[in-house]
Amino acid sequence: MAVLQKIRQRSLLLILVIGLSLLAFIVQDLYNKGGFNDLPKNIGTVNGQDIAFEDFRVKVSNLEKSGQQGMTPTQAVNRVWDQEVAIALVTAEFEKLGIRATEKHIMEVFKNDQSIGQNPMFQTNGAFDLAKFKEYFKSNPEQAEFVKQKEKDAELNAKYMVYNTLVKAGMYTTDAEGKFKYEAEANKVNFDYVAVLYSTLKDTDFKITDAEITEYMKKNEKKFKAEESREIEYVLIEDKASPEDEAEAKSAINALLDQRVVYNQATGKNDTLPGFKGAANTIEFVNENSDVPYDSTYVAKKDLPAEIADPFFATAIGEIYGPYMKGNMYCISKVMGRKAGANAKASHILISYEGTQVPNKKEKRTKEQAKAKAEQLLAQAKANPGNFFMLAMMNSDDSSAQQGGDLGYFAPGQMVKPFNDYVFNSPVGSIGLVETDFGFHVINVTEKQDAIRLATIARKIEPSEATSDKLYTKAVKFEMDVNEKDFEKTAKAANLTVNPSVKVKAMDESFGSVGNQRQVVRWAFEKETNVGDVKRFEVVNLGNVIVKLKKINEKGLMPVADARPSVEYILIKKKKAEKLKAKMKGSSLEAIATAAASTVQQAVDLTLENPNIPNAGFERQVVGTAFATGINKVSAPIEGSAGVFVVKPTVITKAPALKDHKEYVAKLKPQAAGYAGRAIGALKEEAKIDDNRARFNY
Repeated sequence: MAVLQKIRQRSLLLILVIGLSLLAFIVQDLYNKGGFNDLPKNIGTVNGQDIAFEDFRVKVSNLEKSGQQGMTPTQAVNRVWDQEVAIALVTAEFEKLGIRATEKHIMEVFKNDQSIGQNPMFQTNGAFDLAKFKEYFKSNPEQAEFVKQKEKDAELNAKYMVYNTLVKAGMYTTDAEGKFKYEAEANKVNFDYVAVLYSTLKDTDFKITDAEITEYMKKNEKKFKAEESREIEYVLIEDKASPEDEAEAKSAINALLDQRVVYNQATGKNDTLPGFKGAANTIEFVNENSDVPYDSTYVAKKDLPAEIADPFFATAIGEIYGPYMKGNMYCISKVMGRKAGANAKASHILISYEGTQVPNKKEKRTKEQAKAKAEQLLAQAKANPGNFFMLAMMNSDDSSAQQGGDLGYFAPGQMVKPFNDYVFNSPVGSIGLVETDFGFHVINVTEKQDAIRLATIARKIEPSEATSDKLYTKAVKFEMDVNEKDFEKTAKAANLTVNPSVKVKAMDESFGSVGNQRQVVRWAFEKETNVGDVKRFEVVNLGNVIVKLKKINEKGLMPVADARPSVEYILIKKKKAEKLKAKMKGSSLEAIATAAASTVQQAVDLTLENPNIPNAGFERQVVGTAFATGINKVSAPIEGSAGVFVVKPTVITKAPALKDHKEYVAKLKPQAAGYAGRAIGALKEEAKIDDNRARFNY
């Protein structure tokens, strides 16, 4: 008792000691993980301009609250980041260019904002009223913050509209470009040539070292820039049902077929329960015993899995089919009813006229003209039903013409009433004419399907607690083993599969076959995680994934292994070209052909727009060189796309001069129209961007 009394007297002291110990533990953990000592103040910087963390956090939170379907927290973070970077980039451009937004510009943006411009509160006679808008916020000062933020957004939008207009205005096509386009199409050249293709040399005879690939990437640095990344290999141990679990689910389904005796704890007696076969209320029985509730829908044969469709339709009403597998469930089904012609398939030829609801009419016609044409087509279709496909393709006014008028399967009520009534009240093979709001339809009823109504008891095949425990133990053991042993060998010994390595960047969340697993990516980028480290993660509704950090790729040039597939081909081609050029010596094409074990060939009427050399393919550089080389002069060897060429022009035909090149300028204009949309991407490519999102545990 004395001891208890002393504990009571010192309880406050004990609580304080425990509390301080916990606090010290948390603080130490924060320091170890960089919580206090190096966490930056900003979420990032763009060309030295800070993006404040607090503002960023609020915007992410607002986007998440907006409830955009399917958006994950990481996607919200990434979207806000992209927006903030774009805003920082264009805002700097606004300052450089002196772009300002007046009240008039801002009000124009407000007018186009649905929540303002189309709000009846701010309208007079259906039009936006600036005076009303200002008066509302003057008399409701508590709403001032709302309009202040709206004004900020509107000012930014207004400035961007001015900026975008300036960029678009700078994107134009000159007459000189039009002239070049004309000459590229119309100037022609004939030449003799010798070609030795790269394919005559084996790729395996040319070795490309890592150093050569690195050197090439350094010369083309922009093309091979890469963000910091991690390579992770992993093993997935799924929490899935065992064969014993499947057998148990099947047994449970089978047990429901016939009546059974069950002990009733409340009464202390055995109760005899009806089985599915003799249940007085089938629907109630299904809802009490199935993992999936009763569905009264009639199902057509085409909507059933192929392996069970025929057996179902061969089962009499009131009889039971099963058990059978459907997805991850064992099922038994009772046929409750049958409906003849529940679904139908038909083709039609639509002949519309002025005033009907069908757009894109092939020709203007009156109702009388449409009816006459439809009746004519009806007679042709009835005379030769096999020609219906072609008649529909050539004459129908709707998009089904491309399928010969085929509308596929449909249920009663899916088509407009006159069309629906004809199809479902006529036998298969009938061809008739009906009128709807769309025009006149020549209809061919091509098929009808019966449907059945099923009462299905389904039991999900799920891992039992014993199975889950066994799999969990296996995952934990594997994690412990691979901390000391080789990852791949240990997996093989445990009869597990090591999945292909996944490369992730700091703000990725998708992880191989496991789906969105931000926790894994986060772990891979933690300061404490080193190459070779292993960790196990529990994934809800899937199982355990055991990951190993295989490689760290720093920011800068792309890893050689990633660049090799594309760069190696280029460097091999370059080495082949040097070897082939060394062979192609001589004062004439004939001498060069002999030296290179090739032949002299001819190319006729080639242009820069169509530089297709016989037996070699598209070679714009070779044809361009032919235009630039004097008549009957032999060029130096040219490195083409498919091989090395030497050319001797024989005829160059210049196109007649034109007064203007408007037609060719017009051809090029669509290309320039899309250039303005690349402005932000170009600014981003040149910017210095520091991204701290991962350090804030996003």
